[in-house]
Amino acid sequence: MEWLAQPETWISLLTLTVLEIVLGIDNIVFISILADKLAQQDRGKARQIGLALAMIMRILLLLSISWLIGLTKPLFHVASLEFSGRDLILLTGGLFLLGKATFEIHEKLEGEEHDATKAKASTLMNVVVQIMLLDIVFSLDSVITAVGMAEHVAIMIAAVVIAVIIMLLSVDTISDFISQHPTIKILALSFLLLIGFSLSAEGLGQHIPKGYIYFAMGFSIFVEFLNLRLSQRQEPVTLRGTVHPPKPE
Repeated sequence: MEWLAQPETWISLLTLTVLEIVLGIDNIVFISILADKLAQQDRGKARQIGLALAMIMRILLLLSISWLIGLTKPLFHVASLEFSGRDLILLTGGLFLLGKATFEIHEKLEGEEHDATKAKASTLMNVVVQIMLLDIVFSLDSVITAVGMAEHVAIMIAAVVIAVIIMLLSVDTISDFISQHPTIKILALSFLLLIGFSLSAEGLGQHIPKGYIYFAMGFSIFVEFLNLRLSQRQEPVTLRGTVHPPKPE
C-alpha cells in the first residue's frame, strides 16, 4: 500500500476523475433525453438507475481488464479494415445513437408533443434497458481510457465512483434545464448525433480526438446561453415598448 503515499497516485486520481466526468457528459445527455419521455414521477428514478448502472458497468469492466484487453485484438478483416470486439461494440452503439437521435429530432420537430398516452408508451423498464445498452458503449470507451492512465485498479474504481456521485448530484439540474428549453433539447440531440458519428468512425478505425468534439459541444452551449440571455433581456423591452390603444371615451 506504499503507492497510496505517493503524490503521483493522488494526481492520477484527480486527473482520472475529471476525465471520467467529461466522458460522462454524453451519458448524462442520453439519460436525460430518454428519461424525459417518462411520466414526471419516474424521471428521477430513471436517471438514478441509469447512472448507477453506468457505475456498476464500469467497475465490472475494470475488474475484467484481461478480458477487456482481449477486446482490442482483431477478430476478422473486411478489405483493409480490421475489426475487434471493441470496434464492433463501438460501431453498433454509434449507429444506434445516430438512429435514436434522428428519430427523437424528427419526433420533436415534426410530431406532436408528448401527451399522456405517449408518456405511457415509454415504460420505466423500456428506458432502463436502452440506458443499460448504451452504458456498455460509453463505459467501454471510458474504461479503456482509464486503463491507459492509471496503474492500479483501485484508483480507477475510486475515480469512477467519485465521478458518478458528482454526476448524480447534477443530473437532475441538467435534465430539468434540457427539458425546460426546447432549443437546448435539440442541441443535446445534435450532440448525440455527433457522438454517434464519432463512435461509428472509431469502430471503423478512424480515430477522432475527443477534444475536438467536446470543444464543439462547449462552444455550441456557450452560443446558446448567449441567445437565451439575449432573449430574456429583450422580453421586458418589448413589453415596455408596446403601444396600447387609447381607452374609449
